[in-house]
Amino acid sequence: MALGRALSVAIVGMTGHLVDVEADIALGLPAFTLVGLPDASLTESRDRVRAACSNSGHPLPQRRITVNLSPAALPKAGSGFDLAIAVALLRAQSVLEASAARTYVHIGELGLNGRVRPVRGVLPATLAAVRSGFPDVVVPVANEAEARLVPGARVHPMSTLADLIRLHGGIAGELPPEIHQPALLHVAPRRESRAPEAHPGDLLVRPGDLTPARAGLPAGPEPDLSDVIGQKQARTALELAAAGGHHLLLMGPPGTGKTLLASRLPGLLPDLDDEAAVEVTAVHSVAGTLVPASGLIRRPPFQSPHHTATIVSMVGGGSGLPHPGAASLAHRGILFLDEAGEFHSQVLDALRQPLEHGDLVIHRANGSARFPARFLLVLASNPCPCGQASGKGLNCVCAPIARRRYLSRLSGPLLDRVDLQVDVLPVSRTDMAESDRAETSATVAQRVRAARAIARDRLAGTPWTCNGEIPGSYLRGPLRLPPDVTQDVDRALDTGKLSIRGHDRVLKVAYSVGDLAGRERPDRDDVSLALMLRRRGQVSV
Repeated sequence: MALGRALSVAIVGMTGHLVDVEADIALGLPAFTLVGLPDASLTESRDRVRAACSNSGHPLPQRRITVNLSPAALPKAGSGFDLAIAVALLRAQSVLEASAARTYVHIGELGLNGRVRPVRGVLPATLAAVRSGFPDVVVPVANEAEARLVPGARVHPMSTLADLIRLHGGIAGELPPEIHQPALLHVAPRRESRAPEAHPGDLLVRPGDLTPARAGLPAGPEPDLSDVIGQKQARTALELAAAGGHHLLLMGPPGTGKTLLASRLPGLLPDLDDEAAVEVTAVHSVAGTLVPASGLIRRPPFQSPHHTATIVSMVGGGSGLPHPGAASLAHRGILFLDEAGEFHSQVLDALRQPLEHGDLVIHRANGSARFPARFLLVLASNPCPCGQASGKGLNCVCAPIARRRYLSRLSGPLLDRVDLQVDVLPVSRTDMAESDRAETSATVAQRVRAARAIARDRLAGTPWTCNGEIPGSYLRGPLRLPPDVTQDVDRALDTGKLSIRGHDRVLKVAYSVGDLAGRERPDRDDVSLALMLRRRGQVSV
């Protein structure tokens, strides 16, 4: 017996690291030891690999087996190491030549009968392998389309361990008849993994070869904005949110169309560009929510967690290595929190960091991970527990303290980061009579695309692509507006009705108002409209 080696990839957050799998078979009492900080699902690979090798015609000897995953200090998780462990053991038995598989990276889970099953995180893992100088990547057949998104990768899809043995020059035994059945589309239970210094923006994808996919939305056509009756101010705010990537709060009684409006927002957003599409697809690959054969996610994701969501499910985390939450799954798309007043205040306040920085860094005792989280936040809430405190609130039956307690969950620091805050009032009979003249999503989306093109040209040469991403220093520098244009928002700042952050966010919205109107720079009316939409219709300053 000799020392066998193979290569695989460990993923933490969105960063991958090449892992050297070493297998040693020595004399001694029969045992199978796996070292190198494996998690529970990885430790269970001992039984999967033993059964798969036996059913592929090469049973493991009854000796002392030690498998090391190097670097040993790097935490490793998931079932994607099964193939590499099997290859290392087969090399140790001289089933495969010593030089075989030396330059291949192996990613995949093994079934007991030798079938190769799909795993999560194949896209960032393949990228890690290519960037480390190992373009030959062995993946499950079900993950082939995902792996081929990485340019320069030579993908070798495998359906069985026997096929892999033949690829590396070995001889496989007779296989059970059921091994030839198509592999089921299976995603392993959520386990954390690890990945390389990946720069998704460097990928040159081929959008024409891929099927566009949507994340978080049911199959079929997107809902249309023409379904919304009335709500002129809310529709304006929705269009501005789409045009500039501005966060939005819809406040109003039940049945006024808050959820209806929010569900129409994805149809106003343009498709993701190549860089953003690869980022989003990689996040969903790591999370295990990507359908392997769907290709790149081209439509902005839409995530709508229930109001019982925990902090971990919202921002990510969990035991062991962190995994992405709803905020990261909404990256480059929309995070919609319906009934926001019912969410726990700590869950809502956990969103303050990603709203400001566009990413999440989660630390745990045995590792940390960084996940992208640049999303458009949409909050929909009733004004009180009974929902009738809008306007004069004559029909509200809630005690004043109940109203304050209900809205206090939307903390001041959180609302200070929400650019657009509008009241959604009950629809009148006049609005219903004019419903046939409502604009469609296609019409509004065309204006949104034109506005985003104007913003993109204005921000050329900067890291930002839309107005919602512009920092305050840039607004007070190259994009500084004359005092006569900003006098209303400046007065609101002087009187304490706006923070400096709120002042900057009003100006960002004003630029989006001007972009939708086709103006190069906003005027005073644009700033006044942006201020009104931030203060829920209160125009006095």
